[in-house]
Amino acid sequence: MRLVTWNVQWCCGLDHNVDVARIVREAQAFADFDVLCLQEVAVNYARLPGAPAHDQPALLREYLPGFELFFGPAVDELGRDGGRQRFGNLIASRLPVAQIAHHMLPYPADVGKKSMPRSCTVATVLTVLGPVRVMTAHLEYYSRRQRAAQVQGLRDLHAQASEQAAFPPQDDETGWPFQNKVHTRHAILCGDWNLEPGSDEHLALQQPFKAMPTPATPDAHAADCLFDAWTLAHPGQTH
Repeated sequence: MRLVTWNVQWCCGLDHNVDVARIVREAQAFADFDVLCLQEVAVNYARLPGAPAHDQPALLREYLPGFELFFGPAVDELGRDGGRQRFGNLIASRLPVAQIAHHMLPYPADVGKKSMPRSCTVATVLTVLGPVRVMTAHLEYYSRRQRAAQVQGLRDLHAQASEQAAFPPQDDETGWPFQNKVHTRHAILCGDWNLEPGSDEHLALQQPFKAMPTPATPDAHAADCLFDAWTLAHPGQTH
């Protein structure tokens, strides 16, 4: 599975022009991706620099034939100029997706700091190696307090999903919403963290999880650690 992640900043380029098609072309130039994770996708925010298109998820769907798109707004509000405004994460996949979830991340008050709500969009992708949870998020830039809380929120989401995989719910194939879901410990966590390598928040993301034995595998645990992909792919090289 090839995955590209990119904070596209409402598809505004360095030339200050908003061009959704160009963003797609550039992403395809990075790799022939199976999954594309984008942050800062906008709907109806005409006051942003470059005056972005009203419905960017709809345009992305048009420019990505053969992909299923899942848009998870972190901000969903009534616009100052009327109409509904949304801003958040998007996952596009040409691989089958078993389920999708949108989780709001912690948003503690931090007086006098500019901030916005943040979220994590999760798609359980069915790959040749088995199901993988693709998690994409965009953490707060201006507030370290909020960013630290959001890091813990991401860890909690992964731990919870891993526990569901270790201790699955009661079997149910009635066709109701209670019907069986695809649970997996395997995850790729990507996005724009707004933090530096080696920072407290970066290290916190990688802390080992508490062991979670199961009745069938008493020596196993539900979630062990989230590893920095850079250090796995480029050991010994500066981040």
